[in-house]
Amino acid sequence: MWLHRILLSAVLVVVALVLQVSVFARLGLPGAVPDLLLLVVIGLALVYGPVGGCLVGFSAGLLADLAPPSDHAVGRYALVLCVLGYAAGLLRPENGQIRSVLTPLLVVGAAAFTATLLYAGVGALVGDTAARHVGIVSLLVTAVIYDMLLAPFVVPAVMALARRSSVQPVSSGGGAGGPARKPSRTRTGLNRKGSIFGEGGSRSGGVAGLGTVPGFGPRTKAGSSAKN
Repeated sequence: MWLHRILLSAVLVVVALVLQVSVFARLGLPGAVPDLLLLVVIGLALVYGPVGGCLVGFSAGLLADLAPPSDHAVGRYALVLCVLGYAAGLLRPENGQIRSVLTPLLVVGAAAFTATLLYAGVGALVGDTAARHVGIVSLLVTAVIYDMLLAPFVVPAVMALARRSSVQPVSSGGGAGGPARKPSRTRTGLNRKGSIFGEGGSRSGGVAGLGTVPGFGPRTKAGSSAKN
């Protein structure tokens, strides 16, 4: 199961990063760039939980930091997606399925806002002032709008694939993910009519079927055997 999760996460992250760098970054949209990588991390975190979301977020962010044409410090986006993956994983439902469609949208909106703010804040700490020239308010508004527009198409598909990788194979004799049932043992001489401990008893004994064992037959009064 863990191997399936790792392979699925790696494939989704790589595909999202390639599309984001080669397609969305070249659209020339005003403000921010649609963050497809963030949507994949959120979708996986809502199924895998906080630990899985944290690991996926850190790996995806580190890959984005190293992928060209990256022009920022390595580890900057990894920190952002690691925090957001963990936070989104805390909102995972117990049954692994989200009933309301608004929940992923709200999570994506909050994550897009927080990711842009954290990214700009970490950049200010390391001396990157690019966000000031573009305008932090414009980046926040456009990032939330773009990501929420893509969320209904990306997040449910990612969650469906992640749920499939989380399903454990059905073991023989047991349910999904449950322990295998032990084969039932047939007890010879038990619960059979006419046996030693049968319910209906034997033809020659009492109700409990103990008449076939010496000493367990029906008691007779003294001298009755002599009369017979």
